[in-house]
Amino acid sequence: MADNIISSLGAGSGIDITSLVSQLVEVERAPAEQRISSREERLQAEISGYGKLSSALSELQDSLGSLAGNDLFNARSVAIPDTNVITANSVAVGAQTGSYQIEVEDIARAQSLTMGAQSERDSALGKSGELTVRFGEWTYDGSDAPSSFTANDEREALTVSIDASDSLDAIAAKINEQNSGVQASVLKVDDQYQLMLTAPSGAANALEISGDDASLDDFAFNAANHANVTEVQQGSDALLRINGLQVSRESNDIDDVIEGFNFTLNKASPGESLTFSISEDKSLAEQAVRDFVDAYNSFQTTAQGLTGYARDDAGELVRDENGALSRGDLASDGTARAMVDRLRELVGGEVQGLEGGFTALTNLGIRTERDGSLSIEEDEFSAAFSANFQLVEDLFALKTTSMNSAVSVNLGSFAGRVDAGSFEVEITQDPTRGELLADTITQADFDGATETFTTALDTSGGGYSFKVAVDGIESGTIALSGTYDSTEQLRSDLQSLINSDETLKATGTKVDVLYDDATDSFSFVSREYGSASTVAFTEASAAMADLGVHTGLTGTAGIDVAGTINGVEGFGAGNQLLPALDSPAYGLNFSVAAGASSQGAFDISFSRGFAGELSRLVDGFLSSSGTIEMRKENIQDQLTELGEERETLDRRMEGVEARLLSQFIAMESIVSTFQSTGSQLEGLVDRLPNTAQN
Repeated sequence: MADNIISSLGAGSGIDITSLVSQLVEVERAPAEQRISSREERLQAEISGYGKLSSALSELQDSLGSLAGNDLFNARSVAIPDTNVITANSVAVGAQTGSYQIEVEDIARAQSLTMGAQSERDSALGKSGELTVRFGEWTYDGSDAPSSFTANDEREALTVSIDASDSLDAIAAKINEQNSGVQASVLKVDDQYQLMLTAPSGAANALEISGDDASLDDFAFNAANHANVTEVQQGSDALLRINGLQVSRESNDIDDVIEGFNFTLNKASPGESLTFSISEDKSLAEQAVRDFVDAYNSFQTTAQGLTGYARDDAGELVRDENGALSRGDLASDGTARAMVDRLRELVGGEVQGLEGGFTALTNLGIRTERDGSLSIEEDEFSAAFSANFQLVEDLFALKTTSMNSAVSVNLGSFAGRVDAGSFEVEITQDPTRGELLADTITQADFDGATETFTTALDTSGGGYSFKVAVDGIESGTIALSGTYDSTEQLRSDLQSLINSDETLKATGTKVDVLYDDATDSFSFVSREYGSASTVAFTEASAAMADLGVHTGLTGTAGIDVAGTINGVEGFGAGNQLLPALDSPAYGLNFSVAAGASSQGAFDISFSRGFAGELSRLVDGFLSSSGTIEMRKENIQDQLTELGEERETLDRRMEGVEARLLSQFIAMESIVSTFQSTGSQLEGLVDRLPNTAQN
């Protein structure tokens, strides 16, 4: 019915009512619609603008990556002539610079032993028991027979279980799978197969092999039993001279003679010196700074075009069709302008935490121009790199200093929270390690004056065993099985056996065994600091008491470090001191060694450097909870609200249209009534009396 009415609108009045209503509705809608559309367009442009700003900030941050770290400023180059005497493998960041002469007097060699000759390599040997292999240094008698062994307490012994069904190949596999550094292989020599064991190179890495069953005598190599094993080559150290100073190393791969320089000795060349130099490579840092200046200027151009007058890809100002300058997408956005201003302030200001030297880019010859861009004053820039390179590093990169020689500064997981600057620290309690002092040695034939056993202490018959608990971890049963001429040999073996215990190894628990010649006793010291650091003997055989070891010994637990940072008590755990939660220094931690407390109060300083501070600022802008994301969320919320306003407008206009249509329907009804009445009146007039007719 309504459709019929609407379609007949205007039939009586002759007016196109449908068109008229649409036009009237559109006239009323237009201002609100334009306001909503204009605001939507502006908000969409702001989102696009923030996308461009984010991209520009990311590119700027990329240019800061290497500048924020110290490695770039410690790059090294090495100039070494062609030679087959040594091979230069690598020069590390921060390698010690200087000119060097190297003379290789001898190269390191690895001890090689052959044993267990058999006609078949894969047949069962019928031998069983356990082989114990220890690392250490042999002394030899005049016939090159091994006479005395000193254990290497830095290397853990290994135990190999031999079954009667094992062949030479099986034994070799069992040794190799322990990854101890011993290489086992089976060789065929004159129709016989032999097991060859090759130790790591170096005099102190030679092997002592003992078996707990007579069937294993074919593999024994110790002072008392070595007749069935052939020592093909003795272990020896490499000998070389560095600038005339003789040094020895157990390996031909050397990385600790010249700090940061790794090289391999290929052959001995006594009397022949090789000269080379290691120098700073400043070119990488210089180029990185120049790249940053270029990146910043590119960012500056983009930022100006977004927050000021718009610019095209070439950086030229953009004008509209009327010739007026076009404003950037973020020109009216206060948040964007504030971010750009904050970044410009940091670039032009001083770096927090630096109290001397180069504290701002201008010290380096980098100037800020009137348009906000950076420029380089070449003479000043070059002079800074050539004469004050350390100050350049301090300006750009992370720097921590401690005025206490026993305290080092480390960065924790929350280093981003640390306020750059200086902090007063005082260590009130040095950390200590748990230790246990054994009783005086009462073993027969022990001479305290010479620290030797006048008759060698032979423990191979058993009876010398114990269990020790270190930091609350109890070892398995540890048994001595060697022959000892001196307390040093015994001390070294005790440390090696304890640290080789499988239970202690599994948790990384270790001790240092020391000998006190004043009391003729051993002490056992945990390698961990703090209140959890303890040593105690939980089991000990009667024979161990003669060496001063028994279960009645009472140890001393370690103590956690204690101290204050800016007068506030820190948290001490072992030798690590942590600042109070959410304090200005929170995010740093301090490694404390003995003697720190005696140095009194001291200063710790922390600076992220220019690159670190700028990168941190950009992180704050770009992070998922940062300024830009928050602003974009706010804009998106406004767009959502505008969408709701548009829906409300649509509903209101539907009501306006319905009202107008209703009014026009009523008007058409009235017009139609008038027309009907008019027709009736025309007939009536004709019938009136005395009415003249034409």
